[in-house]
Amino acid sequence: MPDITKHLQQQISEARNQGHKLAIVGGGSKQFMGRKINAVQLDVGGHTGIVDYQPLELVLTVRAGTPLSEIETALAEKNQMLSFEPPCFGDRSTIGGTLACNQSGPGRPWWNSVRDQVLGVNLINGKGEKLRFGGQVMKNVAGYDVSRTQAGAMGTLGVMTEISLKVLPRPAITMTLSREMEHSEAIRFMNARAAEPKPLSGACWLDGTLYLRLSGAHSAVEATAKHWDIPVMTDGDTFWRQLRNQQLDFFAGEQPLWRFSINSSAATPPLKGPWLLDWAGSQRWYRGDSEMATMEALAEKAGGQVSLYRGGNRTGEVMHHQQPALQTIQKRLKHSFDPDALFNPGRLYSWL
Repeated sequence: MPDITKHLQQQISEARNQGHKLAIVGGGSKQFMGRKINAVQLDVGGHTGIVDYQPLELVLTVRAGTPLSEIETALAEKNQMLSFEPPCFGDRSTIGGTLACNQSGPGRPWWNSVRDQVLGVNLINGKGEKLRFGGQVMKNVAGYDVSRTQAGAMGTLGVMTEISLKVLPRPAITMTLSREMEHSEAIRFMNARAAEPKPLSGACWLDGTLYLRLSGAHSAVEATAKHWDIPVMTDGDTFWRQLRNQQLDFFAGEQPLWRFSINSSAATPPLKGPWLLDWAGSQRWYRGDSEMATMEALAEKAGGQVSLYRGGNRTGEVMHHQQPALQTIQKRLKHSFDPDALFNPGRLYSWL
């Protein structure tokens, strides 16, 4: 399988010598995220392949440019899965981009995020050096886990070449329950259900309808469905797949898309326009025009943060502002990995 590590190192060294900035691109399916930048493209999409897969150990090691579809096909043969349900924005969506953008699907509160499932990472730093962090077992990631700093860094800390992940068995059965419910009632209801020791693996509200997903052993799922007494949805798998891949009608259109990460029981910010509530209310999507400062104030009042996820002005700040102390830490981390600021300059923040 293609291993282009040496080629990537050569390109990085040349860019450093010539003073060029590099925009890291894998499959290109997530270019809508982050700030708009001007840099020479560094294509890692050709760095693909499954390096090692140990089904009995529940560990998978892949090259960063490997498409999600290829990974999920291999796991399905062993009845296993990427538990963080990575959103797939087309055939070219890669595992490296998923980790760099910290993308996780509907099961994130119950099945962990992509960051939680990372065991180790190999990357090339701004000096063209190969570095390795973590390993292929959980005991290798005790202490300060550098590999997980790649989650959400949007390529600003280096070029990932290999990623080791923990995988999980697929649940024996999945069932979706749905019921019409008003917005504020749904927030209370989802939080109450999430607090129960039941096999809940998804909780979403959209267009006046509540959706709850149950996953696990047949006996536990069927008993919970009977206890909660909510109608079963006939094609629930399609709904969750479209939610995961952001293919629902809610995500279509040109209006700016905002992502709130807030207290799950908080009241939804008072904004006119369509809302989608996921993760039992801790992740809320809003479509509409607004100013970043206004949205940040609303998010902080609700106990969280906000980002301009898609559309809108991509030349300004799109991520929630960081306090000076955190900025200092992030700048030091950036300088340690990328002293010449080669990689994705300004993609995450204008000052990084």
